[in-house]
Amino acid sequence: MKRLFSLFNVVTLLLLAAAYTAYQTVQKPPPKPDAPKLQLAQQRDVKVKVYYSDAQVQDMKAETRTVQVTQENPGALAQAALNVWAGGPSTAGNLAVVPKGTAAPRVYIRGAHYFVDLPSAYQNLKYGSSGERILLCTLTRTLLETRGEDVTFLVNGQDVDTLGHLDLREAFTRQDCADQ
Repeated sequence: MKRLFSLFNVVTLLLLAAAYTAYQTVQKPPPKPDAPKLQLAQQRDVKVKVYYSDAQVQDMKAETRTVQVTQENPGALAQAALNVWAGGPSTAGNLAVVPKGTAAPRVYIRGAHYFVDLPSAYQNLKYGSSGERILLCTLTRTLLETRGEDVTFLVNGQDVDTLGHLDLREAFTRQDCADQ
């Protein structure tokens, strides 16, 4: 009988042990990475002028409101202003233009032009022509207060010809919504 612990057997046994250890190491799942630390962006208070209706639904009344934004770019400021607008006025005597709980429109900017995407619920408000004019003009004046040339209205992401009695085929400008 040959020797059990010959040089060949010992080297082979060491190689077999090394292969088994390498195999076990490769089969282990990688260590779980640590979750990234979330860093909330610093919110800043910015004053914006928001327009609402008077009690007779004839004129627009301005309120200066403070909104919190993480970025002071025109898109963030415009969306924050429309969110406050949809929430209603804080001054007695001013009337909310949309019912409480109505979603705020989304606003998009391209150059000096605003595009306001009204939710489809705005088509079902059943306002008269003066109420519809106040609705669109308070939005227009709020957005064009500091910058921009005009506001184009969409409903539910689609071009529409009218919102109730008012023609939406042309963009609204400051002059279209000047005080009566």
